[in-house]
Amino acid sequence: MVFLNQISMKSAPLPEGYPFNLPIIESFEQLEFRSPVTFLVGENGSGKSTLLEAVAVGLKCPTVGALDVERDPMLNEARKLAQHLTFSRRKHPRNKMFFRAEDAIGFTRRVNAEMSELDKMSEDFDNNLSGYGRTLAMGTVAGQRQAFTARYGENPDGKSHGEWFLEVMQNRLHRNGLYLLDEPETPLSPIRQLSLLSIIQAMVAQNCQFIIATHSPILMALPDAEIMQFDNRITSVPWDQVEHVEITKAFLNDPESFLRHL
Repeated sequence: MVFLNQISMKSAPLPEGYPFNLPIIESFEQLEFRSPVTFLVGENGSGKSTLLEAVAVGLKCPTVGALDVERDPMLNEARKLAQHLTFSRRKHPRNKMFFRAEDAIGFTRRVNAEMSELDKMSEDFDNNLSGYGRTLAMGTVAGQRQAFTARYGENPDGKSHGEWFLEVMQNRLHRNGLYLLDEPETPLSPIRQLSLLSIIQAMVAQNCQFIIATHSPILMALPDAEIMQFDNRITSVPWDQVEHVEITKAFLNDPESFLRHL
């Protein structure tokens, strides 16, 4: 399923300064999404994450993080860019989510804070209420606390970054959804990247669309995905012609020749 099939730049003159002075934004006209999974690849600073963030802002995607896209100060530039973009949809997804690797710590802190607050509420109700009101209030809080525990575990901080990330993916991805992921490979070992690929494939079969900014040759190898390379312009390229893939292959085939020049 492809929910978002195109983004395009409005015809009005663009403001000066970042992010509008990025070469890829200066030349940007439109980008079509033809596959349920699209990878945005390119060097750091090429603009792929900036464009993905602007899409998340423009579509008002819920985040896995401490702040939503409308309040996060890290997305100030993305909000400016989103105002100059037009989004073409075939239909609206039932679910949406935007995830950045750096949001993981903030989200874990938010979950822990909410679980702690529920524990304090339960203690207050136990000490200060009685009768049916006490039973009702404590039952409500206990249900909310149990829902957090079932989704994130008793101690979210007790898991590795990679374990936590994959659990979030399994819990937060639902059928008929549009999911924007910015460098999701960051906390993942190669084996866990393969696990993520399996999750993505399973969700594509349930009518989901993914747009993913990544540096990972492993993720890019997902069958039937389209890879959009950000260079001086955005072009669709096959997996074996992506610069990241070519360099990784060359290094693994002959690491000594690379290391001699460091």
